[in-house]
Parts: sequence; structure tokens; C-alpha cells
Amino acid sequence: MKKILFLFLAISVISCKHHRERVKNLVQNKIEKSNVKLYQLVGGSILVNKLEVFSQDTTYTGQSKQFTDAYYVISHPKGNLMWDAGLPEQMVIPKPYTDPSGVYTIQRPDSLVNQLKSIDFKIEDFKYFAMSHSHFDHTGHANYMKDATLLIQENEYNAVAGDSVKVKNPAVAMLTKVQKINGDYDVFGDGTVVIKYMPGHTIGHQVLYVEVAGLEKPVLLTGDLYHFEENRENKGVPSFNYDVKQTLESMDKFEAFAKEKNATVIIQHSPLDYQKLEKLLNSLKPKA
Repeated sequence: MKKILFLFLAISVISCKHHRERVKNLVQNKIEKSNVKLYQLVGGSILVNKLEVFSQDTTYTGQSKQFTDAYYVISHPKGNLMWDAGLPEQMVIPKPYTDPSGVYTIQRPDSLVNQLKSIDFKIEDFKYFAMSHSHFDHTGHANYMKDATLLIQENEYNAVAGDSVKVKNPAVAMLTKVQKINGDYDVFGDGTVVIKYMPGHTIGHQVLYVEVAGLEKPVLLTGDLYHFEENRENKGVPSFNYDVKQTLESMDKFEAFAKEKNATVIIQHSPLDYQKLEKLLNSLKPKA
């Protein structure tokens, strides 16, 4: 009888302990979720002079379009994440530069240090760094993020910085703190900041889901799954994408996820969506 009573008491103690741990974890997660902040910064301006490169046919022949080139800072109680890196700082120049092909005219407004200073951050404040993909307009200041851990799809890393690559992407190859991931990745383990694997634009392209404290809906950053509004409406695939079929599959997956989460979709190169997100984030600031 004494043994049975002792066993019962032991089970009760263990159960109570587990319950307290569960409650503690729930409270901690709630506190963390109430403190996730998002900041939007301008990593460059891109005037696309030959918009036809953003189609598989002649749809946009003779047209041009102005893109923005945003990057983002996510502040979380467990650390800070920078998402994307804009244009290289060599593009902080007085007049915009047009590349030899004539496709792009580009310029960056300011340095990473100055831009971070405007939101009271420093380069060394970041635990993590991730890019939607490794094209030049998303890896610009990546070389400054050496102290942060790079979160990158393993196939993307192998394609641009792996041992077998003859011409490596220098902005990625010089980063030594690398965590290679395969598929979706919950950055802080609480569902508030999640990298979603959406290949097609590049082999390891990814998008970012963020539950921002104070916003009614979560934010879903598209990377380059879409470049402008018509791309999303018509499922337009640029001529230079890695895989058209994968891109279309990722678009379907993305839209299903956006609907499931009732998320606010932000097309990262869209000036309209840049303004939309600015308005949302400004609504969170204390009124004077």
C-alpha cells in the first residue's frame, strides 16, 4: 500500500512539474510574440528599362518599370534577423548607373551603417542573416554580416558558394557562419518568424513569414517569387528564372499559405507594397 501511495505521489509531483513547465513555456511564447518588431529599409532603386526580361514571351516588350529594393530587420526577444541585403554599397553614388546590357539602371541611397543607425541598430546586433536568394540585388551588403549566422537553403549555398562552384558569389562565399537548411525553417522556434522554401526563381529561393506585434495580420515577404502586381495576378515568370515549373508550383503553395494565415502579402520590389507596409508599420508608432 505504501509503495502504491509513494508511486501515486511521485506521479503527481512529476505531472505538476510538467504542467508548470507547459504554462511557463506558453507564457514565455506569448511574451515573445508580443515583442516581435519589423523594420523596412531601402537597399536601392532599380529602374527596369527592358521589362520584357520579366516574362517568358513578348508581353512587356517596349515597357519599363520602377522597382524598389527593400530589405528588412526583424527584432525578436531571442535575437535579430536581417532579411535580404539590397544593392552593393558601391552603388551609393551621385547618379544612377546603367548596366552594359541596358536592362537595369540602379542606385543605392545610403550605406548599411547609416540606415541601421536610423532605427537604432548596429551591424553587430544581428544573430541571423538570411536572403530570399543570391541575386545581386539581394546580396549587396552581405559581406558586412560576417558575425551573424547565415540561414540559407543547402541547394542554394551549394549552387553559389559550394566547393564545386568555379565562380562563386563573393558576397555569400565570404560568410563563414553558415547554417544550411532544407525546406521550411522556424527561426526562433515559436512560429513568429518562419522561412518558407519556395524554389523556382533560384534553386533555393525562400520567402519570409512574420507575425508582427500589434498588426492584425501577419506579413508575408515574397522575395522574388513575384516582382510586381501583374506577376502575381497572371502568374508571370521571368525569362531568367531557374525553373518555370517549380516557380508555378511555389506560387500555388505560396497563395495557399497566404490564404491559410490570412497574411498581408508584400511584394518586395513593389513601390506600392513598400508604401503599404510603411503605412502599417507607422500605425504601430506612438502618436505624439
